[in-house]
Amino acid sequence: MMTQLFKNVSGVVLLVENLDACLKFYRDVLDLQVIFSDDVSHAFKMQDQDFVLLQVSAAAEQISPAAVAQAGNRMFLCADVEDVDAAYQALTAKGVEYIQPPTDQPWGMRTSYFADPAGNLWEFRRQIPTPQK
Repeated sequence: MMTQLFKNVSGVVLLVENLDACLKFYRDVLDLQVIFSDDVSHAFKMQDQDFVLLQVSAAAEQISPAAVAQAGNRMFLCADVEDVDAAYQALTAKGVEYIQPPTDQPWGMRTSYFADPAGNLWEFRRQIPTPQK
């Protein structure tokens, strides 16, 4: 039996073409606190997880141009929120265009979907409470 190599994902790095537009989106629209910045990246505070925006060209230098070109630059991220509808209203007021407004899903979650300026997809979600009998 093999031992599990890791227990959780402790960081997310989004590869982006337009670092400035993405910084403005995550800092000014989603209200994330910047904890580090340089010419090619911005890191944000998100509880126990690193969340970083990294310029695609810097990732190509760091890893390899072929690997970065093959991987593309889109992700689908899921974030738990206290109230999907309130988050939807708050971000809509800041100009975020949603792909799907708050919807109850058959798998027991209330979700809404939007994209950041780089095309990375976000799901805001909350477990739908089960009625008590």
